[in-house]
Amino acid sequence: MTDLADPTLGGEPKRSNMPPAAGIHHVATFPALGTTAVLFVTEAGVGGRALGLLEKWIADIDSTCSRFRPDSEIMRLRDSRDRGPRQVSEVLFEALGVALRAADLTGGLVDPTVGGAMEVIGYDRDFPLIAASDSSFTFRARPVPGWKAVRLDPSGRTVQIPPGVLIDLGATAKAFCADRAAGEIASQLGTGVLVSLGGDIAVGGPAPRGGWPVRIADDHAEPLDGAGPVVAISSGGLATSSTTVRRWQRGPTTMHHLIDPRTSLPAAEYWRTVSVAAASCVDANTASTAAIVMGARAVPWLEQRLLPSRLVGSDGTVSVVAGWPLDESVSSR
Repeated sequence: MTDLADPTLGGEPKRSNMPPAAGIHHVATFPALGTTAVLFVTEAGVGGRALGLLEKWIADIDSTCSRFRPDSEIMRLRDSRDRGPRQVSEVLFEALGVALRAADLTGGLVDPTVGGAMEVIGYDRDFPLIAASDSSFTFRARPVPGWKAVRLDPSGRTVQIPPGVLIDLGATAKAFCADRAAGEIASQLGTGVLVSLGGDIAVGGPAPRGGWPVRIADDHAEPLDGAGPVVAISSGGLATSSTTVRRWQRGPTTMHHLIDPRTSLPAAEYWRTVSVAAASCVDANTASTAAIVMGARAVPWLEQRLLPSRLVGSDGTVSVVAGWPLDESVSSR
């Protein structure tokens, strides 16, 4: 399992002014996991089968990991009266392992036990429904139980979650899905592939000439020809975390979806957006989320781990570290 401190990355992103290149075939764009899924391949004849593999992984993650489906496996665990070790599916067990590893590698800054804190601040339903809900109530932050409270036993594929702990896999599950889907599509179909789930990007197989061009923006839904630098990646993953998109009001307070486990509240908005390239989409997403939460300490933390990153401050100032290409007319901080 790759450590975030491992310098063997998925290739540093390179500046690109490329439009979608020859040999890149857009297969589909569709709603998935509360966001948007996008699929590209390099082989024209495999799009249908590639889409089928991606849809299967999305369905598996949704049915096991969703906090917004009462029938999902993670919610059935929460509602069960049996608080002893419970055997779970292979997909959920691996997704929980990915989430606990992210917590370990970030010193608990990316913590899957923030589900209760999410509910307290109003993120208790699919995001489009939040804006239409009552914004007048007051709330009181509750301590996050902490990721070490969750016990996994690989010998029996069991998990034990204490009473009252709500798991939220939103910080890692989409990235995990993108990695697994891209890997399976590449290995089974012999094609280069790019999977994006809400801007969490995984690539696999042979890259197109010049790499996969990716436009960096605050919101993954912005148009491909919109503002923002374009970088190219050839392997691994790239993720962008942002405080600017999933925002809502609770009384006089503006909320966003990235929780600081130390306060049980939305992270202070030192960074507006952080993009990271790494050996996998999970590693990139873990690092970008942790960077938002840690604030000013993010720059040396990312540099020490040799993770190419672009950070946009709340004032719009751009910092790039560890080999991320400079924006035009921007100096590295």
